[in-house]
Amino acid sequence: MNTKITALFDNIWQQYLAVTPSAAKVHQLLSTGRDLVNDHVAYRTFNLDNVGIDKLARHLLNLGYKQCGEYHFEAKKLYAKHFEHPDNTLPKVFISELLVEKLSKPAQQIINRIVAEVDAGKVDDQSFLYSGTHWQVSYEEYQTLLKESEYAAWLAAWGYRANHFTVSINHLEDFDCIIELNQAVKDGGFTLNAAGGEIKGDAEVLLEQSSTMADKISVKFSDQVAQIPSCFYEFAKRYPKHCGDLYSGFVAASADKIFESTNVQ
Repeated sequence: MNTKITALFDNIWQQYLAVTPSAAKVHQLLSTGRDLVNDHVAYRTFNLDNVGIDKLARHLLNLGYKQCGEYHFEAKKLYAKHFEHPDNTLPKVFISELLVEKLSKPAQQIINRIVAEVDAGKVDDQSFLYSGTHWQVSYEEYQTLLKESEYAAWLAAWGYRANHFTVSINHLEDFDCIIELNQAVKDGGFTLNAAGGEIKGDAEVLLEQSSTMADKISVKFSDQVAQIPSCFYEFAKRYPKHCGDLYSGFVAASADKIFESTNVQ
């Protein structure tokens, strides 16, 4: 396994774990310790020149990843791509970006202001993928964004970090069925994302997904401290294509509902 990639995802994981304490409990609940494989990691960004998908993806391409698919989410005003490494034991990476120009002028002004504070040199460093926020934003601004786009509000509050990690059900020793896994997660005290049903997708589209609702963590805004949704954990089961290889892409209709795992409850 590529040690540079392993080190990168270790850093991304530690940053994610710091604001997603439930993740460690999910590990204990589902894994024997040897069988937990990360199917994919997801990122959010804005479609602005200095922080767009291609800026984040460049770090992955430098490590041998390839672009493999693109997706459109018209209702949420998002565009996304996913990336895979030739070594299929390494996690896929799903990066989405908000189409800022489709928001109101007040929302655009907030986003343009905070992104203008991002230092270009930091974007060029691989550590940008686990760097958090590079700006100050008020709780009032967060609420302004939240009224239009939960995605925008989340990104303004949390910045650059993994939005979620994903357990590969295909690799678990004790679970093969997503229904049984979901029940175990609920029995463990976690709330599942029920938008569009607890299970998104099916064997026909070659991918089944479910996810927890995001943890709530205190964030220090410029004007106050408030508890808001942070990150969540996803679960994915992939089915074989006609050639026998597991399907490695994503299903836009399912991903659309997975985004709602960070909705304010």
